[in-house]
Amino acid sequence: MLEVDSLNVSYGVIPAIHDVSFRVRENEIVTILGSNGTGKSTILNAIQGFMKCSSGRILFQDTPIQNLPPHKTVARGIVQVPEGAKSFPFMTVKENLLLGAYRKSSWKTRKERLDYVYELYPILKERSNQAARLLSGGEQQMLKIGRGLMSNPRLIMVDEPSIGLAPLIVDAVYETLAKLRESGLTILLTEQNALRALQLANRGYILQDGRIVLEDRAENLIKNDLVRKAYLGR
Repeated sequence: MLEVDSLNVSYGVIPAIHDVSFRVRENEIVTILGSNGTGKSTILNAIQGFMKCSSGRILFQDTPIQNLPPHKTVARGIVQVPEGAKSFPFMTVKENLLLGAYRKSSWKTRKERLDYVYELYPILKERSNQAARLLSGGEQQMLKIGRGLMSNPRLIMVDEPSIGLAPLIVDAVYETLAKLRESGLTILLTEQNALRALQLANRGYILQDGRIVLEDRAENLIKNDLVRKAYLGR
């Protein structure tokens, strides 16, 4: 579904991503692991179109999408759930969700999509008329994922979903991601919480200093000595 080939991205004259290549197959969860500052978010931003690619190719469903603006990548079925609190704090939960259905095709099915999100996250339905700023950190994460789902994406890219959350909330977020895969959605996940991500993912890539240094099936990465020492604390 998604193919990134020899991707290079720079911040001005400073290279950030170096010849990165990876694949995401349909109905698969793939995780990119690495410590803070290694370039995980930069890769997602380049795929979505928030950052320009210096060189390389990004194919989505066999069509080149590198350097397309974000509204066009969303129209093709790619949605990014950003790291951190990115809701509109003084708008209601429902208004935040509806913003995710701004495309004409999504707006036509907004009621059905809203019901789907509310079924996935009943707490958002309970708080649909509350200001988003009143939500807890875990509920904010649910809101961001729900807003992304409102556009009915084919691929959802989730950036650091566990950051700053209590373990029980992290469990709930990851249970939702598993349900989304079961529903047929393809997921690209970036994480510092390597063990949690690898327990969920089909395959994983290790990113260091903007370069992919290791790739394998998730169960093999959990057993890998380098991964265990660097990311699993073992």
